Amino acid sequence: MSRALAILGIALCLAGSVHGQVPPPAAGSTEPDADEGAAVAVGAPVRERLLLVPLATGHDRVVQLHARLCLPSSPLPATLVLINHGTAPLASDRPKMRLGRCDQEAAQWFLSRGYAVAFVLRRGYGETGGAWAEDPFGCARPDFVHSGLETAIDIDAAVDFVTRLPEVKPVDAIIVGQSAGGWGAIAYASVQHPKVAAFVVMAGGRGGHRDNRPHNNCRPDLLADAAGHFGKTARTPMLWIYTENDSYFAPPIARAMYRAFTSAGGVAEFEQLGPYGTDGHRLFFGPGGSAVWGPLLDRYLAERHTDDTR
Repeated sequence: MSRALAILGIALCLAGSVHGQVPPPAAGSTEPDADEGAAVAVGAPVRERLLLVPLATGHDRVVQLHARLCLPSSPLPATLVLINHGTAPLASDRPKMRLGRCDQEAAQWFLSRGYAVAFVLRRGYGETGGAWAEDPFGCARPDFVHSGLETAIDIDAAVDFVTRLPEVKPVDAIIVGQSAGGWGAIAYASVQHPKVAAFVVMAGGRGGHRDNRPHNNCRPDLLADAAGHFGKTARTPMLWIYTENDSYFAPPIARAMYRAFTSAGGVAEFEQLGPYGTDGHRLFFGPGGSAVWGPLLDRYLAERHTDDTR
């Protein structure tokens, strides 16, 4: 943990950018086995930028995380929503993962409310490439704390970099994470996050689909223990959303994580929703998903007063 926190400190001090015109939209999902992230009609002009987010990883080496920034039509600086992807059950699929798009339903939900939306490909995924930093080191005794903190390092680098851009407000960012990205959001809430005001966890966790099989999890007991570890220092109120038919994190696993997190002192609202489609794990990026989770986010963000920062 000390190594991860040290890198987090380095990332906070780093700045720089590369950006340019955005090519035609990529296939939307960053999770190959999930829904492709249905495009929706764009109601207003949206500005897009491709970014390279610098992340210092030690030994004088800087990794460039590929990112996409989607900006609402307003010329005023907007509050950042950073959407964080899951992982792939098969290692061979991680290099195929691509950045989310501005025309995806999830992005459009936030853009229509005046937020700026960013997607980032973490270390070991898609065009960012390189070594997979989030490796939990097998299922015999996985280190889910390590996995979460490594994800948090990449999230922090993206938040720090994007909030330095003139189009984006410098504080009160909102972190949204799906699956492994949600687990990273929980980890990030447990360390210093001065630019972040809200955390939304959509089907967050690690170790689902062990051996690429639904409802086959890698040490859910240790996953709950790791959630408790993060709960010891996580004090920013969070929103956790899970579904009844999630093939990665079924209700007993989700509730065990939540109990461990809050029993240790973590602050979170837990929403266990009914089934969505054939697999509730796809709710956040799935077609029509925003009609389900949108009202919950509207209420939570109003409580966090993030609507006043746009």
